Amino acid sequence: MTTRAAAIAAFFAREPVAIVAELTSVRGSSPRDQGTFMLVGTRSEFGTIGGGALEYMVIEHARRLIQDGRQSEAMDVPLGPEIGQCCGGRVGVSLQNVTRAMQRDLVLRTEAEDAGQTPVFLFGAGHVGRALATMLAMLPVKVTVIDARADELALLPEGIASRVVAMPEAVVRNAPPGSAFVILTHDHALDFLIAQEALKRLDSPYIGMVGSRTKRAKFSSWFRSEGGDASALDRLVLPIGDRGIVDKRPEVIAALAAAEIMVHISRREAEMSAQGTRTLGAVNGR
Repeated sequence: MTTRAAAIAAFFAREPVAIVAELTSVRGSSPRDQGTFMLVGTRSEFGTIGGGALEYMVIEHARRLIQDGRQSEAMDVPLGPEIGQCCGGRVGVSLQNVTRAMQRDLVLRTEAEDAGQTPVFLFGAGHVGRALATMLAMLPVKVTVIDARADELALLPEGIASRVVAMPEAVVRNAPPGSAFVILTHDHALDFLIAQEALKRLDSPYIGMVGSRTKRAKFSSWFRSEGGDASALDRLVLPIGDRGIVDKRPEVIAALAAAEIMVHISRREAEMSAQGTRTLGAVNGR
């Protein structure tokens, strides 16, 4: 069970009577997309449909539903001055009392959504690797930390997937299609071998390495001497998280890198979606 699915299961264990509130329609601007849901129990909530006045209103309606013993309700909410928000759109919200069968379905639905997330492999469980893994664990990606040092992996927060691997290049070769790779090991030579393998893959939305411009120059020279295609170097982000901020604290590097990784992944997802739309249009036009 994924971490998010386990959290939902734990919520239902605490809140046996709950309402699932789902955005069934979105017109105009909205803080979340259609299909987003949150859970409302008598004492706590799980997830968010966008916060603000909309969410407070939905929570209030959900708890009233529980109190009155009703099974469902549909809401149509303008996201404007009427409720103190300025999104300007309009959303439909479905409120349903969660049955045991629905609990199982929501857990399975969450697991399926998580399974479709982009795999991100972090090579290296040092200070930057642990900080980055912690931040990425909160984002919609599937993180796995790879290191040969079991003692370093043991320092990762609970719930983050990890593997002790002596030859990490093999992980790159066998990673699922569309995986992202972030290289942060304690050994520059090992970094170079992993990056060399990663650059052979054309399906990766992000290949990044921690380091400096000097390290990039050294890797580029070595990569070309090993017969690597110089044009492939354009796909290597080195140093990671380089936004003109001179700060070497692991947490700051991790924050900048996490944002960078998500931008690359989101761009690839948008490109794939656009390609799928064009393909569907071409098929329908025949």
